[in-house]
Amino acid sequence: MLNEFWASATTTYKVLVFSAMGLIALGIILNIVGNTSHNQGLAVASLPVIGLGLILHIAGIVVRGQTIRKNLKR
Repeated sequence: MLNEFWASATTTYKVLVFSAMGLIALGIILNIVGNTSHNQGLAVASLPVIGLGLILHIAGIVVRGQTIRKNLKR
């Protein structure tokens, strides 16, 4: 089951993973653009976007752990 987790993963998990990756990438891009253009406001505004992505990543880990635990009990 662990080798094929993505194929059998729930839609909730997949949405959390892609949302987290997208927000982290967007935050990094905003940070790079803000720092290269010397726009301090944009650079600081990117930090909550990265933080939200990390929170979604942790939520994805929790969802995956619960799914694995539930399947191991069977």
